[in-house]
Amino acid sequence: MTRDEVFTLIQGHLADELDVDPARIDETTRFKEDLEADSLDLYTLVQELEDSYGVRMSDEEAARILTVGQAIDFVLERTPA
Repeated sequence: MTRDEVFTLIQGHLADELDVDPARIDETTRFKEDLEADSLDLYTLVQELEDSYGVRMSDEEAARILTVGQAIDFVLERTPA
């Protein structure tokens, strides 16, 4: 799995879930400040990542992930090469 593959999944999920243009989403995009995502939106993203990649994310870990790039890093650090 590549960084681009994870980014594409996250970008597509956020665009659908938040009804935003995917072009607005890059690795520096902040979930709350830039996309106005609420806690339910972030919860569904965590579920999507867990289901798609088999990673598990605690509430504390999720709270520390503020940008799309940080979410990608989390997935890549916790999945086999």
